[in-house]
Amino acid sequence: MLFDREELSILVVSASDKVFEILTDLTKDRFHSDIHHASSVSEAKRMMLLRDFDIVVINAPLKDESGIDFAANISTDNSAGVLILINNEYYEQVLDKVMEYGVLTVSKPLSRQVLYESLNLLVATSSRIKKVEKKNEKLTAKMAELRIVNRAKWVLIENLGLSEEEAHRIIEKQAMDERQSKCEVSETIIRTYGTEK
Repeated sequence: MLFDREELSILVVSASDKVFEILTDLTKDRFHSDIHHASSVSEAKRMMLLRDFDIVVINAPLKDESGIDFAANISTDNSAGVLILINNEYYEQVLDKVMEYGVLTVSKPLSRQVLYESLNLLVATSSRIKKVEKKNEKLTAKMAELRIVNRAKWVLIENLGLSEEEAHRIIEKQAMDERQSKCEVSETIIRTYGTEK
């Protein structure tokens, strides 16, 4: 399972209830989904301020706008997977506008099977994006920790006249002795010597 059975949240933005009902039916056995319906872009924007969605399906056009700019904005501003359903006559034109944003575009009329397969593709893509985001968050945290440890080493070098290796060993030993992370020890060193000046 790409998503934990409790995690998949879907927002269907459609002027009619039909797509919402079909997606509710299609997802009930495959995913445990928390599926919501908005009939306009303005309603969808309000809902997205209150919570995050894994998947946003836009059945264009909508009551208040085409939905094309909205699809591009969602893909730019958050990690939700976006699927836009567009009339066949406008498919190429819309595809050219939203492809660079990673919006999946499907032409109407469409069968339940095509909608189901498109949703599965979007779920797989969203799952991959979430994994990459988690990796990036870990990497960012690790880089921030390395900066703090390096700063603490230079504080020790400047204040105690130690070599970089000696400063590193002091931080590691203190972390082991006090059962703290190197980052916590480094922050204490930075605060200690920062207040002495």
